[in-house]
This record gives sequence, C-alpha cells and structure tokens, in this order.
Amino acid sequence: MSNKITNTRRNFLKNTGMMTAGTMVAANIPAVVRAHFPTIVPSSVFGKNAPSNKINVAQIGCGRIARTHDLAETFKYDKAHIMAVADVDRTRLQSGKQMIEGWYAKKTGKDNYVDVKTYDDYHELLANKDVDAVMISTPDHWHAQPAIEAAIAGKHIYLQKPTSLTIEEGRHMSDAVTKSGVTFQLGSQQRSTKPWPQFKQACELVRNGRIGKLHTVRIGLPSDPPGGTTVEMPVPENLNYDMWLGSTPYVYYTLDRVHSQTDPNSRGGWLRCEQFGAGMITGWGVHHIDIAHWGMNTELTGPIEAEATAEFPLKGLWNVHGNYEAKMKYANGVDMYLSSKNPNGIRFEGSDGWIFVSRGDVGVTASDPTSGAKENKAFMASDPKILSSVIGPNEIHLYASPEQHGNWLDCIDNKKPTISPAEVAHRSCSACLVAHAAMKTHGKLYWDPKKELFKDNVEANKLLSRAQRFPYGTNYVAYKKS
Repeated sequence: MSNKITNTRRNFLKNTGMMTAGTMVAANIPAVVRAHFPTIVPSSVFGKNAPSNKINVAQIGCGRIARTHDLAETFKYDKAHIMAVADVDRTRLQSGKQMIEGWYAKKTGKDNYVDVKTYDDYHELLANKDVDAVMISTPDHWHAQPAIEAAIAGKHIYLQKPTSLTIEEGRHMSDAVTKSGVTFQLGSQQRSTKPWPQFKQACELVRNGRIGKLHTVRIGLPSDPPGGTTVEMPVPENLNYDMWLGSTPYVYYTLDRVHSQTDPNSRGGWLRCEQFGAGMITGWGVHHIDIAHWGMNTELTGPIEAEATAEFPLKGLWNVHGNYEAKMKYANGVDMYLSSKNPNGIRFEGSDGWIFVSRGDVGVTASDPTSGAKENKAFMASDPKILSSVIGPNEIHLYASPEQHGNWLDCIDNKKPTISPAEVAHRSCSACLVAHAAMKTHGKLYWDPKKELFKDNVEANKLLSRAQRFPYGTNYVAYKKS
C-alpha cells in the first residue's frame, strides 16, 4: 500500500506541473483553434468578466448527501460548472458521473454538453489545475484531511459538517484554510434562509433583546439505535476499502459498517460507528449548536464547563451514543442543555420570554431524522407578538444568505467571507466534541476555548486527538505534500 501512496504523491506533483504547462500552451494557441479544444479552460485564462466564465466545481464523495443535496443545489447555479467527481467506490463514481451528465443534457438539450472526469483518488482531482473549487461530502473521518489538502492546493471548499473527527483535526483544518485564503463554506445550511428563514429570524430576535437577557439554551437532538451486523463479509470489488477506512484503525469489512451497495441515497452505517464519527452529537449537533452560537454571539469561542451522561450500546456493531443528557456553561453566563429527550430544535430562554426554532417537518433528505415530524412546529414563542417584532434599521442585522451553496459561489466571486467560515465552523464542531468528551468521562470538565485544552484532566485531553493509521490522516498531510 505504501508504494501505491508514494506513486500517487509523485503523480500529484507530476500532474500539477503538467496541467500548469498545458494551460500555458493553450493560452498561446489562436482563439479560432482553441475554440475546438474539448477541455475546460480555467476561468483565470479569460478574465473575470468573460461571458464563458464559470466556477469549475468538483465533487469529492458521491453518496447520499452529495447526490441529494450538494450536487443538486449547486447544479442550479449557472455560474457553477460541475466537471469532476472522486469516490473510492467505483459504482458510486460512475453513477455520479452519469447523474451529472444527465442533468446537463436535460438542461442544455445537448447529450455531450459535459464529460465529467472521474477519479478513484481525490489527490489526483486536486492536482487538476482546471478545478477551481471542491465540495467534500464524505464520511466524517474523511472531512478534515481533504479540506486541508484542498486548501494547500488552492481550491475553494464546501465542506459537509462536522468539520472534523477530533478537535485537533478541526484546529489544523481551520488554520490551513485561513493561511491559504481560499473561500470556505460549511454545510450548516440552517443559517441560510432557504428553506428555513426562521433560524436567522430567531437569532436576530434573541440578539436584539426581544426575550430579555438570554440565560439558557435548550437543544434537542435525536439519538441513534444500537444494532448492525458484525458478520465479516468480502470487500466488494468496486470499493477501495483500505482508502475508505483512511486514518482509522483497520477493521474487517461488513456492509453495516460502510454504505449500501444498491441504494446510494440511503444513510450509511458508518454514521453509527464511533470509529468514523461521534454520533448525533456531531452529526446533528453541529447544526443546532451553530444556531445556538449565532443567537448567543459566541461563534468564535466555546463552552468553559461541560458535564454529561449517555447510554452506549453493549453489543452489536453500532456503538455511538444513544440517549444522553449534557450541560455546558459559557463565559457569558448562558447555560446550554442538550438532551435526546428535548424536542428536536433550539429553545432560547430569556428574562422576558422564550423562542423555539426548528426545521419543523422539513429535512434535507428523505432519511433525515426530522423528515415527516409534523408534530414539531418550526417557530414558536412565549408570546406570539415576539415573532412578529420588526428588527429596526439601527438594530443588529445578521448575515443574510438566501442559500448555502449559492452564498459560497458568490463569495468565491466577490472574495467576501461566507456565512459559515472555517473558524466559526470549527467552533460549532468543537463544542459538540467537548460535550462528547463529557459523555466519555466522569465528573465536570473545564474547557479553555482559547488554548483548546481541558484543565487538569489528562483523560479528557486524550480525546482531543486520535491515533492515525499511516499514511492517512491530518498528521501526514505535510509528508504527502513533499
């Protein structure tokens, strides 16, 4: 395996040089000849205002969230040209290619409008100089590393939540993005007003004192069930299982540990395995804690105390937390309670009333925990008049984004910060991971959000990182680059 990775690194550098040279050659060919070339020319060659200027977007990971959400939403914008996909599962890879080409054929009336490039290894995709931006819609343990490598390669990044498997990974990711200057967006789409304008409205009402002084936030999140078969199975020929495992310790293949081989739109079993994530506390917790931070005005910090209890399965394959209770305190005096028993959503409580906000019965995909939850009202308050209160011109108006993917594309063009930039994204994820650490340890934890360390707790600090299986993982990104 190490020889294969070494060759991939060499190809990464070789292809980078070749693509650069190819671009220079193309620039010197007369326009009448160049017009017949079937390649996609980088937007920088023709200038910002050229009629044909597009943002060349590539998709890394082509499973459920990519197909039904990230690709589907980005395709709607004419400024985006989806030109490449990468996946370690060749069946999903080819299906993604066919899906994108079918969309464009239907949209343009031209069967061969685009020839979507496919990559078994996303490093080769990142080496393609034609690619301006990437969407990373992979399992949680494959979020931070490709995001860091995309930043190093100068690609703009749309990253699905959570940002990282560990707080240490998340810190490295945020720092890499900041250093590179690329445009970053987290898939925390509850911030954008489509299809949920109530989240921004709720946060503006809280920030402008409509419920008095905020003192408590209560968050409800679903929990995962136990189960999953532990029977060892042969690895499908179409799946690069070693690379799919990535930095996590090697374990044998079984279907319930990975993803369906017949339905690419279904939820993968990896979501319920701690080796690849932390469960609903990060899977959905990032969404709700992100909104809580927005309303609390704590987007660039984190809790200072945490304590929790949780149930963990004693048998079966799936071992992420089940039902749980957690409490975190912030330096501004606000207490945050998280519980699987609370209604799914965020409740802000102040000295003069409360506001509850959720998605209601609207989910991103059909398999989301809230889809069909008609009993869950999306927007409520202790006094209905609070919800109709108008935010005045001299009051606090939060960042307005109609839709998350569109905001990302606009910010690539105008070079302004997105609504969910890297550091804000890292802080919402790290708060979830602090709560998860409290589930795994005993007693109250004291967290330093500046140093990103637990105070006087060796056991909890061990949870800030995980051992990484060479040659995969954020610890080896610099080595891969050399």
